[in-house]
Amino acid sequence: MPPLNALKAFEAAARHLSFTRAAAEMNVTTSALSHQVRGLEEFLGVRLFERNTRAIALTAYGQQLYPGLQAGFGLLRDAVGSLRTAGNEQVLVISTSPGLTSKWLASRLHRFADAHAKIEIRVSSSQANANFVTGGVDAAIRQVTVSSAQGALLSSEKLFDVVLAPVCSPKLLARFGLLEVGDALRQVPLIHDDSQAGRPEVPTWDDWLKAACRDAGDLRRGLRFSSADHALDAALEGAGLLLAHTIMAYDDLRSGRLVMPFDVFLPTQRAYHFVCPKKKENHPNVRAFRDWLHAEVSRLDLALLGLS
Repeated sequence: MPPLNALKAFEAAARHLSFTRAAAEMNVTTSALSHQVRGLEEFLGVRLFERNTRAIALTAYGQQLYPGLQAGFGLLRDAVGSLRTAGNEQVLVISTSPGLTSKWLASRLHRFADAHAKIEIRVSSSQANANFVTGGVDAAIRQVTVSSAQGALLSSEKLFDVVLAPVCSPKLLARFGLLEVGDALRQVPLIHDDSQAGRPEVPTWDDWLKAACRDAGDLRRGLRFSSADHALDAALEGAGLLLAHTIMAYDDLRSGRLVMPFDVFLPTQRAYHFVCPKKKENHPNVRAFRDWLHAEVSRLDLALLGLS
């Protein structure tokens, strides 16, 4: 096994796509963190990052390594967190994906905190499934397939369907102008969110084109990201056109930082659910958070999400 500190350095740098922010998180210098990453690359015999003048990007090897490490460190944090919260009835641990946390949940949690000052809420962000047995997790917000049956020991309530739509920055439109669908996908740079690549129920650009009844060229080209929030960040900077989850792009669409150049939504066979162990579904803290989530969902503009 490579040194643990080197793996931690890589995971943080891959999550932030920044050596500087990763170094600040780990309380080390940028050069020290970069040295750790280079040592890991030498140990593995592959390059994990493309180092550009002002940015870094994961190579194919980095994209292969990152999800497993992210899930592994998430489990470690959950295990430690379970000890810290043991016996504390006022702590509520919520598990959800990093993308949904950063793009939707985090900006709204202050309203829950204001309404429930005695509940200490902690968010554990990980792509891995929530571990309700040993991970110290009380409840989770997770994507599941519409047809999947929940376990006999779990309670699940649907929050909203997953819908995809093309989004981009207004400055990208200013650069290329308004184009027909086929022309746009041939000329405009594309961004791919590979965070759920390979799942047959998750549509791709090809599926969206069929829904739009258009043809285009090679839709495999363009930037690829293993994290949905990183893909959205690239779209916000004008890097290309992204087939995004409308719920994650919601706040940026409302503010005008992102726009939808084409009014063609693509439904999926997946939906976000609130999930918790049945033995906890009537716990006051869990019930309060579940009710608050449903209230937040009721405030959403369903037309902007493609759900009306």
